[in-house]
Amino acid sequence: MYPVLFRIGPFVLHTYGVFVAMAFLSGIALALREARRVGEDANKILDLCFYMLVAAVLGSRILYVLVNWSIFRHDPLEILRIWHGGLVFYGGFIAAVITAGWYIRRHGLPFLKTADIIAPSIAFGQFVGRVGCFFAGCCYGKTCDLPWAVTFTHAESLAPMAVPLHPTQIYSSLNGLFIFLVLVGLKGIKRFQGQVFWTYVLLYGVTRFILEYFRGDERGMFLQSTFSTSQIFGLIIVVIAIAMMIILRRRSV
Repeated sequence: MYPVLFRIGPFVLHTYGVFVAMAFLSGIALALREARRVGEDANKILDLCFYMLVAAVLGSRILYVLVNWSIFRHDPLEILRIWHGGLVFYGGFIAAVITAGWYIRRHGLPFLKTADIIAPSIAFGQFVGRVGCFFAGCCYGKTCDLPWAVTFTHAESLAPMAVPLHPTQIYSSLNGLFIFLVLVGLKGIKRFQGQVFWTYVLLYGVTRFILEYFRGDERGMFLQSTFSTSQIFGLIIVVIAIAMMIILRRRSV
């Protein structure tokens, strides 16, 4: 893979950062388009996306550092080197939701309708952003002998070298695309506000729980190494999503 696109003197352009930037920009563009389609203020949605972006980066990095503190305790400056990889989605998701709740309430936006606007963009952003993980070698998979196994050989890759691994980054990317397509199809037939958002939460929680079994990097295991941190979060949000959809469906009747 190619962790670095190019170097010009001291300037280094990391492939991971490029794809993360593309993920955010494409997600924002989709959110703005959807806001205009449903008659919401696109400028407010743009501002909301900016605040969510900042919160997501900070939250995802903070959770990664907390779960993998042993990596950073001897070199705290590594915390700032995000281009080396190391963002936990659930940390960013929680931070972004809290930030969105604050912004939506302050500016009088309809919470559930706004959440439905944003949800497909999150899934599409994951589809794009996970490709950056693949190039960087982070979020790598367990060893395997499958025909589609990948072997990292670049010296700057974050994955183990010269070992065939599950391409979990590609699994995750395709999963993001799958969820995005489901949400796009759901938009036209949804029966209540919030259905698109909570469907996203449900699908991501379930699929991420499954994908965790193929990951080979440090997962921050709990309950005698039965579940990873992401699986614990996944179980929690699946329960919440199911409960919220039942409540919202009943209210809409």
